[in-house]
Amino acid sequence: MIVGEQKPIAEIKAMVAPYNKVLILGCGTCVKTCFAGGEDEAAVLTSALRLAFKKDGKNIEIETQTIERQCEDGFIKESAAAVSRNEAVLSLACGAGVQDMARRFPVTPVLPGVNTTFIGVLEKQGLFTEECLGCGHCELAVFGGVCPVTRCSKKLLNGPCGGSRDGKCEISPDTDCAWQLIIARLTALGQMDNLRTYIPPKDWRTSHAGGPRKLVREDHII
Repeated sequence: MIVGEQKPIAEIKAMVAPYNKVLILGCGTCVKTCFAGGEDEAAVLTSALRLAFKKDGKNIEIETQTIERQCEDGFIKESAAAVSRNEAVLSLACGAGVQDMARRFPVTPVLPGVNTTFIGVLEKQGLFTEECLGCGHCELAVFGGVCPVTRCSKKLLNGPCGGSRDGKCEISPDTDCAWQLIIARLTALGQMDNLRTYIPPKDWRTSHAGGPRKLVREDHII
């Protein structure tokens, strides 16, 4: 089970401000359960953004859709038509869902509307790959939907180490170089200028380094 909390409205507004047509895409499983990104939360956020931009005198078209899961191709396909109608997607999924959406729609910016706080255990036969560490402050908008905290073996935030070969990490030939993926993605989006901004060291107190975490929603406790 993946747990997250919706980003502050001011941060979300700043992310979507460059675009005139935005799809707010809810996710109907984990983040719905923790009241961060399901159908209800997507609808409320849509209304809040419309009011906020109207107050600023900016006309923005916002479309809302919720799919069952943004981490499975079968469900992602249901959003394809809506994605094609918009300039950018504000995903209310966890970090893994944002990255899966970004892979499926390589020329559409996919922005994170949720901070993934921690990831539980799914005990089921199969193979799983980790793509979100639940660091507590999502920067996927900067890195084009590819997380260097999780997918770079050295967790580098300001460029590659220079040790990769043929697109693979020097740590393991079976691991893609995260920074090659980031640069390729930002090049396709025309957003390489994102990397001109220095990213300061992460505050790991918002991640697992502070010990076991929990999210309490007082307004939903019975």
